[in-house]
Amino acid sequence: MSDAVPPHHRDAPETGAPSSQAETAEQALEPIETPARAEDAQASQTRSAMAASTTTSQPERLRALEREGDVAADYLEGLLDIADFDGDIDMDVEGDRAMVSVVGADVDELVGENGQVLEALQELTRLAVVRETGERSRLMLDVGGFRARKRADLTALAQRSVEEARSSGDPVPLSPMTPFERKVVHDAVAAAGLRSESEGEEPERYVVVLPR
Repeated sequence: MSDAVPPHHRDAPETGAPSSQAETAEQALEPIETPARAEDAQASQTRSAMAASTTTSQPERLRALEREGDVAADYLEGLLDIADFDGDIDMDVEGDRAMVSVVGADVDELVGENGQVLEALQELTRLAVVRETGERSRLMLDVGGFRARKRADLTALAQRSVEEARSSGDPVPLSPMTPFERKVVHDAVAAAGLRSESEGEEPERYVVVLPR
């Protein structure tokens, strides 16, 4: 999955867990939808310098993402122990995001209807990472392969919507989606060569695929 580091695998421990109960939290991942703006030469030079700095600090960034994965794994192991779930935890880095997956035979309850429990659990895990590292986290959590399956389904939906928009010449609105789902659709539409926009307010925010 990752071109950066090989995945790690950890078994959930039988003891050692945090004492607090997990509470419902809002979703945090928002797709990037800001249009590009013209900038002057000085701003372009500044941006180039920042890009060069980012390139040279890649090893440090990778270590930071790996640490996010470790902190998240420790937190999730504790939750699994509290809830008496048998699950294993896989860690990886994909692009500029730490990826953590909980896999096991009886973890479906951690997904919930349409992934609602998973979204809340992801936010709680991000907060645990922020508390430990002091840095904002974009960590992505999956449970039982739910996000992987959802990503495949949404990519197929985006491709069908692209074909419909091209053939009809009209915008194609989709059903309301979570921020994660919208991000997947935006990426798939862009890869197919069309544009898409998000409209509406949460929790009814949805994607519109544009014909051009």
